[in-house]
Amino acid sequence: MSINNGADVESGLGQRTSPVSNTTTPRARPDPFLIFCRCFSVLTALTALLCIVVNVFSAIQSFSDGSDVFDGIFRCYAVVIGVIVVVAETEWGFVMKFWKVLEYWAGRGMLQIFLAVMTRAFPGNSSTKKDLVLLEDIASYMLLACGGIYVISGILCIGFLKRSRQKTEISREQAVKDLEDLERRREELEHLLIEERDRT
Repeated sequence: MSINNGADVESGLGQRTSPVSNTTTPRARPDPFLIFCRCFSVLTALTALLCIVVNVFSAIQSFSDGSDVFDGIFRCYAVVIGVIVVVAETEWGFVMKFWKVLEYWAGRGMLQIFLAVMTRAFPGNSSTKKDLVLLEDIASYMLLACGGIYVISGILCIGFLKRSRQKTEISREQAVKDLEDLERRREELEHLLIEERDRT
């Protein structure tokens, strides 16, 4: 008799828990706006990396030829700023804690424009530098466009909208995770209750 009652309880609990597992399977759709912002950040970071590569080659050429040491030093500063631009696009919390201005799109855009101007400065005129000058033009104008978009978007408070949606998305993901943990814990307790009743 106790075995039959245990089977009935187990079947009843299984019927009650099946809708719960179905309700936890749907996931919230990703925000298209945040996806676009991430893609644009990747594009900006890649453009900044191109500026870094161009400035490194320009610095090496300036120091090796001995034609213009000051141009080489200038390119080294551009490389450092380029690294800051790339790290800012990752939005690493450790960096953002010390560089609050990079959280705002207008400040980030002005830094990118400054790097674009530094990359475009002092172009070479010799025939051996034509490919390098072409890369400098491509990298600088691309980063200039990205920086201009950042500045305009920052003025329009789009950066604030992005941060607000990011917080909402993080809160929603955390709520879903907590709900799944609670449902998992509930199922474990129900199984323990079934085993305890079967023993009795």
